Amino acid sequence: MGDWYRREIMDPGKQPLLFLLLGFLGAFLFIRFSVRMIRAEVSWWPKNVTPGGLHIHHVVFGVIFMIIGGLGLASPVGGERPWAEIEAAVFGIGTALVLDEFALILHLRDVYWSEEGRLSVDSVVLGAAVCGLLLLGAAPFGVNDASVDGAPVSGWTYASVIVVNSAFALVALSKGKAFTGLLGILVPLVAVIGALRLARPGSPWARARYPEGSHKAQRAQRREEREGWRRRLRVKVYDAIAGKPSQP
Repeated sequence: MGDWYRREIMDPGKQPLLFLLLGFLGAFLFIRFSVRMIRAEVSWWPKNVTPGGLHIHHVVFGVIFMIIGGLGLASPVGGERPWAEIEAAVFGIGTALVLDEFALILHLRDVYWSEEGRLSVDSVVLGAAVCGLLLLGAAPFGVNDASVDGAPVSGWTYASVIVVNSAFALVALSKGKAFTGLLGILVPLVAVIGALRLARPGSPWARARYPEGSHKAQRAQRREEREGWRRRLRVKVYDAIAGKPSQP
């Protein structure tokens, strides 16, 4: 196990990324446990931070952690051990706190316990998945595929691959497919599938291209309301991790 860790993690310089992922997952699990204790009004658990009646959301602390970790990684000691691992973990903690309230940032209102707040959990899951894929050696936008018989290619070829694959990822994201869009950054085929499929109702793509009452708008709504086993499983897992929304 030690030889595998040295060969796959330490020698390629992935240990800071591993610490980032561990800090990310640890902070997310802790903050979700904390907010559920606060929501349940458990007497022995600390309450919300409200100095002077102002509710300070944990995204604020996340931004501070990200600034500290980012500046540390960019500093002259950012690449030295153990500072690189410590700063990466701090950055991962901050990222988890920010993404856990991503829906609040997007809507500019507190939707944490509403159905719209599910987007925050989506963001955290995607962040962890992307970090895991990077640990496994995946390259963004499929640049590893931009080669001819294994030989290096020109910068223009790399740029073309990135532009095409990022375009598919952006289309998938605009269709409301966060999982396929962000995972498509590392696995381009996933982005292509997401870009070709029907957009979700309420997504920027649907609002711009599916007029109200049109056939595509109706199809998208029916597909969204369809209770498949994957949707039911996803809802149950999210309820277990993040708590059940109190608002429809």
